[in-house]
Amino acid sequence: MSESWIDNLKEEGGVRPRRTLAEEAADNLREFILLGKLAPGTAIPERDLADALGVSRTPLREALRLLEIEGLVEYSATRRPRVADPSLHELTQYISVLGALEALAGEMACIEATMAEIAEIVRLGARMSKNSLRLEPLEFFQLDMQFHAAIVEASRNEPLIETHRQYNARLWRARFLSSQQVDRRDNTLAQHAGITDALQRRDAKATRRALRDHLKSTIENIARIHSDDADRAPED
Repeated sequence: MSESWIDNLKEEGGVRPRRTLAEEAADNLREFILLGKLAPGTAIPERDLADALGVSRTPLREALRLLEIEGLVEYSATRRPRVADPSLHELTQYISVLGALEALAGEMACIEATMAEIAEIVRLGARMSKNSLRLEPLEFFQLDMQFHAAIVEASRNEPLIETHRQYNARLWRARFLSSQQVDRRDNTLAQHAGITDALQRRDAKATRRALRDHLKSTIENIARIHSDDADRAPED
């Protein structure tokens, strides 16, 4: 008896674990923060927020801890939560490290990635390019993160994958804001095309350079956002 259907079931029909209340609450809060519905520095009243989300304080606090790991929530000295507001200097430092990690991952992916993995990275890049004007901001960003994560995963280096996950988690809002710079989107997509072209050729040096330059553009976008915000800030 053929067991191909069992293999298909493993790939497509596995029962997915139920999401906890904390994870669902974190999803809702994450979207609010990324989309700017909760501004940086905003205090987060736990009781009111728990009521609004329809959960008890326990899963809410677990959700806030998840978002703290992602760098989206921070705590004051008195342990009161608020939306994180990292400085440009802090963001630049994190992004510089992330650029080095992704550059190394791209270099290793040229050696380790399967043809199917490279094809999936190319597909994600093409999907972003084809639908860039139709995708909602959060959808575009999620595809962007899938594109980068797929390259890192293809490196086959577990310490690198885990370290990248930790740094990238603290840069969710910064990378989201960078990806929403519509006037720079064509440049972003062109850089993605350069990355996939180098990866398809398994040119480790070119892939490393393309990824490092791409993250440098993220720093430039974030610096511009901070500069624009400073210009709009009311004078004392």
